Amino acid sequence: MVSVLMIIRSDAYKTPGGDTTQVLMTAKYLQKLGVNADVKLAGDRVNLEKYDVLHFFNIIRPDDIFPFLEKWNKSFCISTIFVEYSDYEKKSRTGLAGLLFKILTPGQIEYTKAVARWILKGDKIKSAYYLFNGHKKSMLAVAKKASLLLPNSHNEAARLFNYLDKSFPYKKVVNAIDPAVFHRDIKADIRCLDHIICVGRIEGRKNQLNLIRAIKDTGLHLTIIGDASPNHMEYYNLCKAEAEGTTNIHFIGYTTQNELAGIYKAAKVHVLPSWFETTGLSSLEAGMMDCNVVVTRKGDTEEYFGDMVYYCEPDNLLSIREAILEAYKNPVNPLLKNFISENYTWQRAASQTLEGYREVLKRDS
Repeated sequence: MVSVLMIIRSDAYKTPGGDTTQVLMTAKYLQKLGVNADVKLAGDRVNLEKYDVLHFFNIIRPDDIFPFLEKWNKSFCISTIFVEYSDYEKKSRTGLAGLLFKILTPGQIEYTKAVARWILKGDKIKSAYYLFNGHKKSMLAVAKKASLLLPNSHNEAARLFNYLDKSFPYKKVVNAIDPAVFHRDIKADIRCLDHIICVGRIEGRKNQLNLIRAIKDTGLHLTIIGDASPNHMEYYNLCKAEAEGTTNIHFIGYTTQNELAGIYKAAKVHVLPSWFETTGLSSLEAGMMDCNVVVTRKGDTEEYFGDMVYYCEPDNLLSIREAILEAYKNPVNPLLKNFISENYTWQRAASQTLEGYREVLKRDS
């Protein structure tokens, strides 16, 4: 039996995101395949001796990886989840940070944010290498040491290799939905009947403010589902203020996966007008539950959805509005649901991941 330790960012449970879902669901379905898969946070103390493979998540957090590698000389993989938020940081950030980020490179922006969290919030920088070499060189260092990279798409791999100016061995592992939760027998939540919905943490990168501005005078009901990110309360308040006085903009806080399934089933359109998405797990879930889907073009969405969804530009209110109106007036595209159920399940993701483990263990034997 393969024994693997899966390691995710230290705040993954306090501020859950798509990466949290990815690691927990991958572990769940790996266990169904007979793999001993444990999940730990980057800051946890762990006895590494009983594991055959380490599996890290988020290559954009190399400082989380370095401390483990000081004690580990065997195989390890990285689910890269290579997000690029520099477009948001440069175009949408306000204040002093907005001015500074306009002149910095993406790597410099991430390094500045890490140092700021260290100085202002006490978030530790865990390795001297990261502190003295910066963000991009640290990402390159861990990529060179990795046995195999596991991006969610070929496009993600291409973006990462372009950023690092070097390519590495990789295997695509899809992002996915859980058919045990998202299936046809779910009862629709009538609170969101025929609504436009947006599921995700409320934060600048998800672009809910522009979504509200684009849709609030159409008369269509928009429901935004999710909690505010702790560091984005000011942005959340801007969203609430923008919606104030309307009767068609609604907010629902954190919602369980089972509750979400009923909301998706009732809704007409799901929208993620984000500044960046590697995939957008909620887009997959919504498509599985017969929503028409509107997504950003920024990121890797086109590799997942092709011409089965509607695309918008996050900084263009007219683009967001027109994509939503088009999706709202058209019938559900059954091709999307069928494609998701055949290609994007956690069973498939776990099988692809296990193939990756076997590949590196065979190579190292």
